[in-house]
Amino acid sequence: MLKGMHLTLMIGPAVPRPVPSDVIEALRRVEVTSSERGPDAFRLEFSIGPRSPLQSLFLLSGGAPIPAIRVMLMVTLNGSPQVLIDGFMTDHQMQPEADGRSTLVVTGEDLTVIMGYKQFSGLPFPAMPSFLRVSFILAKYAALGIQPRVVPTLSSIFPNPLDKIPRQEGTDLEYIRLLAERAGYVFYLEPGNSPGSSIAYWGPAVRSGAPQPPLSANHDADTNVESIRFSFNNERKVMPVAWVQEPFSKMTLPVPLGDINPLSPRLGQLIPVPKQVRALRETAKFSLVEAAELALAAASKTSQVVTAQGSLDVLRYGRILAARRLVSVRGAGNAYNGLYYVERVTHRIASGEYKQDFELSRNGLVTTVNRVSA
Repeated sequence: MLKGMHLTLMIGPAVPRPVPSDVIEALRRVEVTSSERGPDAFRLEFSIGPRSPLQSLFLLSGGAPIPAIRVMLMVTLNGSPQVLIDGFMTDHQMQPEADGRSTLVVTGEDLTVIMGYKQFSGLPFPAMPSFLRVSFILAKYAALGIQPRVVPTLSSIFPNPLDKIPRQEGTDLEYIRLLAERAGYVFYLEPGNSPGSSIAYWGPAVRSGAPQPPLSANHDADTNVESIRFSFNNERKVMPVAWVQEPFSKMTLPVPLGDINPLSPRLGQLIPVPKQVRALRETAKFSLVEAAELALAAASKTSQVVTAQGSLDVLRYGRILAARRLVSVRGAGNAYNGLYYVERVTHRIASGEYKQDFELSRNGLVTTVNRVSA
């Protein structure tokens, strides 16, 4: 591996253990993808012989009703450890080669894969707003080291059980994502500070706080991105309109919605005006507050009109670029410099290199910050 970087791979049926050095030496390529909407995923490629312990280890998963092999991958960069992913193997493929060795490719997803196997449709949640329902569901998975971090919604209405009792729709994962979509929230698992712990985040995308060190283009010796390209799509933004039914007169009224959205804070000075107006379906059955929340959620999905894609060398950047955080960009000109939200990151580790592909977004042109710190 690279100087200043150490890779730790842990595999096991329930509590993973560090693999021996010969397994690490057999690991040829690693790819881990972290995304705002999840799930995070991994792909490991090994070159193994007929007596490799991996030959028998992955046979343990054959015929299991749910994923049985847990995989953790941790990178220590310049003395700072960081868990890239904690998940379960979902598939493996073996391809024999001419020299008696084989290529083993292992793929999997983060721990949310366990939440998507059993149906709980119809399970009642009396007098529980959405964020409490999510907390209740996530409590089932504490044995996996999952710690809920749930943010109450803007409405946080406690439904009257005499009027209606919310009931689960689908698996735990499907229902959690459904509730997140209605609130304009995201749901993902993020590895904790120590192996075996994860944070289950259900809340608005974190488009605030201290940014990561800047991605620098056209900065001579300070340039740390290998490539970056920007796109501005003014046609993407839509103004949603929710309609509610007034309970006494039964009249259907529109819910007014301005262009200030707490789910999408301003990261650019020039925010485009929506060119399309779209009526939301089936909002009449919700209250005024709930309909407004649905409209804000729909508006936030189309507000990110500026996007960027690129790649970087991790050792030149000096740290690992984290997804689902802010990052600064400089050297891209007045229109595109400034703060961005990191939508997606793909880690690519192979012999002699550690690179990342990234996708960024924000809701307007021209930076809102006067100076990007180095």
